[in-house]
Amino acid sequence: MLGNLELFDLVAVGDYFVRVWRPEGYFRVNPGMPPLTTPDRLRAAVEAGRRTGVARLRLALGLIREDSWSRAESITRCHLVTAGLPQPVLNRDYFDEFGEHLGCVDLSYPEYKVAIEYQGQHHGARHARDVERVERLRAAGWIVIQVTAPLLENPAELARRVCAALASRGWRR
Repeated sequence: MLGNLELFDLVAVGDYFVRVWRPEGYFRVNPGMPPLTTPDRLRAAVEAGRRTGVARLRLALGLIREDSWSRAESITRCHLVTAGLPQPVLNRDYFDEFGEHLGCVDLSYPEYKVAIEYQGQHHGARHARDVERVERLRAAGWIVIQVTAPLLENPAELARRVCAALASRGWRR
């Protein structure tokens, strides 16, 4: 029924429905809550009969992941992978050499120590925590690319920044 949505919006909806609410890690919400469905059940639903936008629905199925926490994260990831960049790791906790928690990173390439953090419209203490997380990561040698709504509207620039960061750490297409 959602086949008329734009591709990346379909992916964001799919990501939400298959999200695994993992109990391990810091600041997890609803730990242990089962996902609303699975990628296999979504695939079966798409193939169960005639669907408006079935080609777009099938494309979306290939982009859906279990660990995206927001629409903005899903769309950021879609822009990166459709630009030819590797699939990032989603919402993983990282620690420094002393075992101190650096933060849970929205999207990351741990082998290159490149982090991508979506920065929405936050206020007060949450904004301060986000700033501190970014600074801890940078102090531990990570390149952190902060994505805002205006950058998300310029996917070529977003991909260029991430590509440059990865290339500076040895990644080659």
